[in-house]
Amino acid sequence: MTVDLAALPSPGEKRLAVRITKDAMRHLRSGHPWIYDGSINSVSHDGGAGDLAVVFDDARKFAAIGLWDPASPMRIKVLHRGSPRTIDDEFWSDAVAAAVERRRSLIDGADNNAYRLIHGENDGFPGLVFDLYDDVGVVKIYSDAWIPHLRSVTNAIVAATTPTSLIVRLARSLDERPDVGLVEAAPLHGPTPDEPVVFLENGLRFEAHPSTGQKTGHFLDQRENRARVREMAAGKRVLDVFSCTGGFTVHAAAGGATEAHAVDLARPAVEAVQRNLDLNASLPTVAACRFEGHHGDAFEVMAGMADRGETFDFVIIDPPSFAQRQASVDGALAAYARLTRLGLALTETGGLYVQASCSSRVDAASFCETVRDTAAAEGVVLDEIDRTDHPLDHPIGFTEGAYLKALYATVRR
Repeated sequence: MTVDLAALPSPGEKRLAVRITKDAMRHLRSGHPWIYDGSINSVSHDGGAGDLAVVFDDARKFAAIGLWDPASPMRIKVLHRGSPRTIDDEFWSDAVAAAVERRRSLIDGADNNAYRLIHGENDGFPGLVFDLYDDVGVVKIYSDAWIPHLRSVTNAIVAATTPTSLIVRLARSLDERPDVGLVEAAPLHGPTPDEPVVFLENGLRFEAHPSTGQKTGHFLDQRENRARVREMAAGKRVLDVFSCTGGFTVHAAAGGATEAHAVDLARPAVEAVQRNLDLNASLPTVAACRFEGHHGDAFEVMAGMADRGETFDFVIIDPPSFAQRQASVDGALAAYARLTRLGLALTETGGLYVQASCSSRVDAASFCETVRDTAAAEGVVLDEIDRTDHPLDHPIGFTEGAYLKALYATVRR
């Protein structure tokens, strides 16, 4: 079923006039993309999801315009600030073109043909992302406020990137609209791909399942870290924990790892690691690398390995987010500490250790401090090599937009 873009609802013709608190205005002018419901002093009338809301300052001058989202505490998702701007097809075309141009150096390279071309708030699209895998695009929306603008955004994306197929993925919190074809993985343009999409990452081949895979089919944000692992893996026995479909495993094998072990809770993910290795089997290093997949809870698998006295020359731990809300931060830090203890127990003295976090509510300083303090309590010194964050196609435009961090170190006892 194809989404009937013409049948989607339109935003209300009358714009909402909104006044906000002084503190909220300060954050707005500093570039923050959200205005919370508790920061709104007055609004001219009730609005529906996706209606345009104009924020005025105390002098009744235009301050910003955004999408009204009555179901969210982030009541206004800011699209534009400063001077007045009409939100029309030209606006969306300009916004998509600007986002694509920010990634020009990556797009023009020969080693990658999968990118995040719209990174939500950080590209001026709060609650929407767009990833492209070769010629298959995926739009994922996290707010009903985007539905009345989906036709214009789709047209702008198709014009700028000419995908063969473009599908939509819906956040779990959103209801489907089967009356207009707006259901999970429905095509916005072209057909729904029946087969996995094979794409290039750092010159290596991977499969993605845009219609069914996690997020949009692949975690593109670790591209640079995976390339770094490839450079460091020669002659190493590597452990890739929370491997998903094997991005780190395949890069390690390509870099000359003698063994690569992948651990993931999802059996299909572990099976996908083998398929991605097979896609690169023409490389002598990949063909020579011995692979073993481990299906199960990562904490339990790691503990079992430690009990058996297994160790590795290179351990990489890249877990999912442990802090979905602010109240979860302490628990997330405790989970990171537990992973550090287990990971270091599996790392040879002199070996390489990489631990990452994608929890936006855990800042980089707190994460790295937790890893280092836990190591010290275990009698281990981490000789830090580097800390990394976001790649080019995942730009950060405001403090809360930062989420990715990774610590590289050598283990010394």
